[in-house]
Amino acid sequence: MKTILSLLAIVVSTAAFATSPATPAPMLAAPAAAPANPHAGMSGMAAPQAITLSQKGKVISSIDVPTYTYIEVAQGKKKIWLATSTTAVKKGDMIRFDNGMTMTNFYSKGLKRNFPSILFANKVVVDKGAK
Repeated sequence: MKTILSLLAIVVSTAAFATSPATPAPMLAAPAAAPANPHAGMSGMAAPQAITLSQKGKVISSIDVPTYTYIEVAQGKKKIWLATSTTAVKKGDMIRFDNGMTMTNFYSKGLKRNFPSILFANKVVVDKGAK
């Protein structure tokens, strides 16, 4: 009886592996010597895209919470809110940022506040040459 159950378990697990798509095991540690280009030699994989800072505006206000900075920005007469990883900005700074991802009706637990629309930017930089 044990032999039959063991064989049945092997058949079922073999069938499961044969029908499920192959997924790579998660990497738990970085390789000892990483190549200069980590994507070199990986067929079908493109190198990461550079973030384009295509938008700009003037900081009206900012609020820091752990790990995030919320920034109110004026773009001409238009005002928008954006959120990004902690970034040092102050009122009056001119900043550049990417298009990121916009969310509507976003509730911030940290601020206990709802934003009708907020842009989650991947990168924000203070434009030192502009005022």
